[in-house]
Amino acid sequence: MPTASLWERTLTFFPQFMRALHEECRPGATVAVVGASDGKFVLPLAAAGYRVLALEKDPLALNGGEVLLPISGITYAPGLVKRLKEAELYDRVRIVCADFLDIEPADLTADAVWTSCSWHYSANHRRPLNEFVGRMQQLVPPGGLFGAEFMMAVEPRQDVIEHYTTPDRLALQFARAWNVLLTLQTGTFVERAHMGQLHDHTHCMGLLVATRHPNNQSKGAHNSDEA
Repeated sequence: MPTASLWERTLTFFPQFMRALHEECRPGATVAVVGASDGKFVLPLAAAGYRVLALEKDPLALNGGEVLLPISGITYAPGLVKRLKEAELYDRVRIVCADFLDIEPADLTADAVWTSCSWHYSANHRRPLNEFVGRMQQLVPPGGLFGAEFMMAVEPRQDVIEHYTTPDRLALQFARAWNVLLTLQTGTFVERAHMGQLHDHTHCMGLLVATRHPNNQSKGAHNSDEA
């Protein structure tokens, strides 16, 4: 890509999601990216031939501007729009600038959905985790794919915040309507400083990838009471 994402060097399970996407969804399928940021995942998806629905509420991430980075200090960073245009991928992406939890699922259509470490941000703690996960599930049609990587608790204060979950706990929200294909988790690891975290810091991450059963016609079946 002509420019690198600000998040290019952060650890991700995205290759595992891409492998499942190739296996479970048709070529040219539409993939919704919740928390698209400046396109770390949007650009590779579009370059691979997928249509992308990029959901992001931060105008800076979309349009670029000055950011504070470790070592280099205040720097101009291109946003998602400029990066897509530079890579000649803009026509493959629909950008929605809004809070994901405020968008009606009926207004969005996708064959698959992906998010990376978005619901652990404190701004999303005002609403329960099952609402965030359930809204993502509602985007996925029968036969579609759900993928999420997420932060797990590494500090005592995080143990009491449900948004720092585990693959096992998250899998409980995928009942008979779903088939969990893959769960993974790291041990604790040191992430190098990046925007928003100007010093090296410790993380632990999990992954869950699931498909909605092809014969399931109901949307939003995200607890054990729903088929």
